[in-house]
Amino acid sequence: MADDDNKRPIIKKVIKVEGGGHHGGAWKVAYADFTTAMMAFFMLLWLLNVAPPETLAGLADYFTPTSSNTPGSPDQSQSRINDPGQNPSPMVIIASPGPPPTGATDDADKKGLNSDREKVDFTEIEDQAFEQMQEQLRLTIQQSPTLQELSENLIMEITEDGMKIQLIDKDRRAMFRSGSDELYNYAIDMIQEIGKSVQELPNRVTIQGHTDGGSFTGQDGDSNWELSADRANSARRVLGNSGVTDDRVFEVIGKAGTDPLYPDQPSKTENRRITILVLREAPVVPISIMNGN
Repeated sequence: MADDDNKRPIIKKVIKVEGGGHHGGAWKVAYADFTTAMMAFFMLLWLLNVAPPETLAGLADYFTPTSSNTPGSPDQSQSRINDPGQNPSPMVIIASPGPPPTGATDDADKKGLNSDREKVDFTEIEDQAFEQMQEQLRLTIQQSPTLQELSENLIMEITEDGMKIQLIDKDRRAMFRSGSDELYNYAIDMIQEIGKSVQELPNRVTIQGHTDGGSFTGQDGDSNWELSADRANSARRVLGNSGVTDDRVFEVIGKAGTDPLYPDQPSKTENRRITILVLREAPVVPISIMNGN
């Protein structure tokens, strides 16, 4: 019996436990991203619902592209979001911003360049007209024995304001009688020739009268202010007789001794003068230059 017991087989029961393995935590990250996205989406819907129409319109304008779409064919880059607060829902159009069309930018650049070029060309033509007037006046003075003697009394220059013609006094030859607005005959002849040249241009003119810095008291108590203004008006009348109409006169000014030709020598004779300024303004081009002659 003992031997039989020793030969009995030994049976072992192994219990196999099957269960799911470890799957990791990647799904948690994905779920958190999904939750965050959904929360942001519902916040957007809530903001669109509570926002006033002015704000929504401002948002739409901000994201509207610079180029206009063809009617009936909306831009594919636009997305439409329904406003959940109304039924039927109005459409709020939010357009993705896009670059301005190349053609529009090029046109704007061309317009700017053309505008600058026109300004440069116009200034050059303007200077040519002034130079032509200057040369014509010099030629007239050289051909006249009377005016040739006044060549030292005439100063002409082209400035930023226009063509400046100054008729100044000299120690041996004044333009006006002393303390008066009465022009000498040779001064009248010179101003008439200036007027003939000025009338060929359509520009307006400014006439200024100047005295020296010395004190002056006229018979009626007039000062240098009245004297300089009266002399400017005398020059204006002579210009009118030579063909410069009143509508061409922009202003007549008496400046007394406030704008001397020689600031460091206010009592110098040359400070007594008449200034005729042909203003820079369109149109300035005489017919001869416009025709290319």
